[in-house]
Amino acid sequence: MQRTLPASAAQLPALIENRLPAFRPSPVIIAAALILAAVLLPLVYLALRAAGAGAAGLEYLLSARTLAVVGSSLALAGAVVVSSVFIGLPFAWLTARADLPFRRFWLVAGSLPLVIPSYIGALAYIAAFGPRGLLAQALAPLGVESLPPLYGFFGAWLAITLFTYPYIVLPVRAALLNTDPALEEAARSLGLRGWAVFRRVTLPQLRPALAAGALLSALYTLSDFGAVALMRYDAFTRVIYTQYTSSFDRSRAAILAVMLVLVTIGLLVFSRRLASSQRNHRIGAGAARRLRPVALGHWQLPALVFCAVLVAVGTFVPVGVLASWVIGRETGAVDWAPALVNTVGASGLAALTVALAALPLAWLGARSASRSGRWMSELSYLGNGLPGLVVALALVFFMANALPALYQTLPVLILGYAARFLPLSVGATRSALTQINPRLEEAGRCLGLRPWQVMARITTPLAKTGILSGGALVFLSAMKELPTTLLLAPTGFETFATRIWTAHQEVNFAQIGVPALLLVAVSALSLVLILKQEA
Repeated sequence: MQRTLPASAAQLPALIENRLPAFRPSPVIIAAALILAAVLLPLVYLALRAAGAGAAGLEYLLSARTLAVVGSSLALAGAVVVSSVFIGLPFAWLTARADLPFRRFWLVAGSLPLVIPSYIGALAYIAAFGPRGLLAQALAPLGVESLPPLYGFFGAWLAITLFTYPYIVLPVRAALLNTDPALEEAARSLGLRGWAVFRRVTLPQLRPALAAGALLSALYTLSDFGAVALMRYDAFTRVIYTQYTSSFDRSRAAILAVMLVLVTIGLLVFSRRLASSQRNHRIGAGAARRLRPVALGHWQLPALVFCAVLVAVGTFVPVGVLASWVIGRETGAVDWAPALVNTVGASGLAALTVALAALPLAWLGARSASRSGRWMSELSYLGNGLPGLVVALALVFFMANALPALYQTLPVLILGYAARFLPLSVGATRSALTQINPRLEEAGRCLGLRPWQVMARITTPLAKTGILSGGALVFLSAMKELPTTLLLAPTGFETFATRIWTAHQEVNFAQIGVPALLLVAVSALSLVLILKQEA
């Protein structure tokens, strides 16, 4: 039988085009790529500045001074992560799964350190526990003239730990609330009791949330400036700031920032291995039942003491010091309403924007079968490893040269917040997605729903707890962000953070206390509203 050949070789491209489907990237991948391109703009600036240093930059990179900074920063980050996990894990379990009295109060009060700016918290701890602080004054009648200095590694570790343990609490608590009780009941029916059930059944399900929280805690430690500067500890951010301001050598500062990015990538790889292939969704049919609180019994009093000490040191001491700066001092007639509106408005807009932007990246991290998709999710964490000063200066450089019309506008400020805090939302959302059975999404696609409809009608409602937790972290972090706000905010756009900084420069403690206390009050209200839907 004779085969029919094409009439002309010119028809071959059309035939091949009809037989081979065109490559169409997923809308999720396109959205994730666009988001990454926006939030990773500071890295382009850093690469340009570091490349301009040439051989002298390479010599500085390999110098003993730079390696010492790397070692001190990693030591601080490791210590903070370990202590934050040891504090945050039991606190999250007590406020989510136990019959702890007033657990909603403990949750909100214990989460408030998230909103206290690091430099204000460090000032408060120095004023309270420093050599001649409030505690030393209280012990003076007992013959105590002064206390040991709080500066250095110990002071930075103590302050940052008390600021970052809520990064462990919120994602772990969200994971605990979404745990299927049938798994623990099955373990008990097989003879396991108490601690054995938690260690062998509950704890493995918390691994993604713990990994996400530990990563955020480590990134916060590496990128924090206020606490390490006031505690006089030579970490990355303090040395970078010195290079920017004292020596005016931006190339060296960019080299240090690039080294910080490399350290961040190493943390991402380690975190990915720790949480790889972890799925916590139910595999059987039927509806999950509501979790029953675990009776603490004779452990209730130690649990209350633990929560009380943690809240007292982490929240009440800084708030008490701030109140002492206000009481009995003349604050003057100051209208705080504009700063309140600007702070809440910009932070709320940033939380909404970042929560939406985190969805495709978190979905890729939890659902993508390809390495490229998972790495797109991991790359979103790079911005949080950069100091706010570096992110802000990078965006100023880019906007001033490429898009001058957008320089010092609200969208650029929101972009700066997104570059810094996108990982907060990605981590919490990704943890929630690991607890959703993929079969539910597959069923939606089988019923004719488009991918975006599956995301809107199935995935997002089921991951609501994690999305809200991530949004809360972004909102609270944006409220206290200082360097990004100072450099990127529109002219005349004052927030509580900028007001506090101005008062700090003028050594006006009354003007520090008022906006800081208002910041804590607004944040406490936001936490109550956000966590109201949780059990």
